[in-house]
Amino acid sequence: MGKLKEFYIKYKYALIAWLAMGVLSALGYVFGIDKHVVGGVVILVGLLGQAFAALLIWISFTPLVGPIIAKVLALPFIWLINGIGSLASIIAIKRGYSKDVLNYRVITVALLIGITIGYILGKLI
Repeated sequence: MGKLKEFYIKYKYALIAWLAMGVLSALGYVFGIDKHVVGGVVILVGLLGQAFAALLIWISFTPLVGPIIAKVLALPFIWLINGIGSLASIIAIKRGYSKDVLNYRVITVALLIGITIGYILGKLI
């Protein structure tokens, strides 16, 4: 019972986030709320509760194939964030927000470096 309690303590926010995401999705479906609104709120709750990072960790717990799947899922996510940042930069520069683009790109690079360092430390620890 000690391992299960330790698991709940370690991943309590992610578990709460997954529960909240399920409840929000069900409520959105029952009450007929626009799917884009429900999707945005669910993604926001998932990001704030670190539910997606925990899911990647839980997948990597699977013996033999888990770490491989986690690596495959992690790389495209980083590429996607960088690609979206580049597209947003192009649009913003054309509209005259070059100083804001610099701040945005610095934050994006810091996020990518943080994700990478966190991933490496998570694998080593």
